[in-house]
Amino acid sequence: MTRVAVLDDWQRVARACADWSALEAQAQVHFFEPAFADEDDAAAQLLDFDIVLATRERTRFPRSLIERLPAMRMFGLTGMRAGQIDLACLQARGVTVCYTGGGPGVESTAEMALGLMLGAARSIPRADACVRAGRFQRGIPPGLVLAGKTLGLVGLGRIGSRVARYGNALGMDVVAWSPHLTAERAAQAGVRHVAKDVLFSAADVVSVHLVLSPATRGIVGVDELQRMKEGAILVNTSRAPLVDADALAAAVRTGRIVAALDVYEQEPLPADHPLAGYPNTVLTPHLGYAVTEVYQVFYRECVENALAFLAGDPIRVLPPQ
Repeated sequence: MTRVAVLDDWQRVARACADWSALEAQAQVHFFEPAFADEDDAAAQLLDFDIVLATRERTRFPRSLIERLPAMRMFGLTGMRAGQIDLACLQARGVTVCYTGGGPGVESTAEMALGLMLGAARSIPRADACVRAGRFQRGIPPGLVLAGKTLGLVGLGRIGSRVARYGNALGMDVVAWSPHLTAERAAQAGVRHVAKDVLFSAADVVSVHLVLSPATRGIVGVDELQRMKEGAILVNTSRAPLVDADALAAAVRTGRIVAALDVYEQEPLPADHPLAGYPNTVLTPHLGYAVTEVYQVFYRECVENALAFLAGDPIRVLPPQ
């Protein structure tokens, strides 16, 4: 009987967000809740599965893992892009790769960036912990008023443009840069186009909104972080490798900047990771897209894709990579 793996259901929401009964009538469906320990663990547990339905990129699928899964015939991608899944390798091995819509993922991720920005500016997580511990205001640094401050956006696509509107609504001076951004395009989004070095020098808050690719990996590095103002906030809700991990750790460790992060090089982030021990961080567990409305689209269309594949007429097939 066909075996279907639903990966990384960390929040235990997959079953409730779609009707799996039609698929379960034709296949054995297994929901994986904990993350795999490592690539060897993933290879061992997924060895006999015909269909793998991934949840975003919670499990990385490099060539080295894909080549250890000879039974896999279909791979379900939530969304259309995945920088840490070797889609070309999957297709080259004859695996049918299907995608889903993203639902209101732009809105949910932009709102997450805004939440991290406000949380960092006003030390909201620390304040919550102090109230619960009976310390009230003791141990909470004074906050930062965002009105009149400069918001620097690294990337001005759909998510970045929405965050720009939030910044404008707060009364911030919003500037933007990306490798191919023009002054005209920036003006259409209601922001000013500036050079990369100017953005990092001027911004009180930098928010990163780029797609991860070989060209953008590490695009925020030592030079950029060193240019940031003392006490400035770096928000990343996109992908961790966009920011040089060592440079970020050094900037946070010395207390120069505040890091408000939703994405990490290793997910789940280990409890003993250095980032978790610094007071000048606000950390959320990759919640940018993790809302009911997005999950409902992801899992409903994953079920539709798997049923169509089993019927011999695949839908939402990803074009050759």
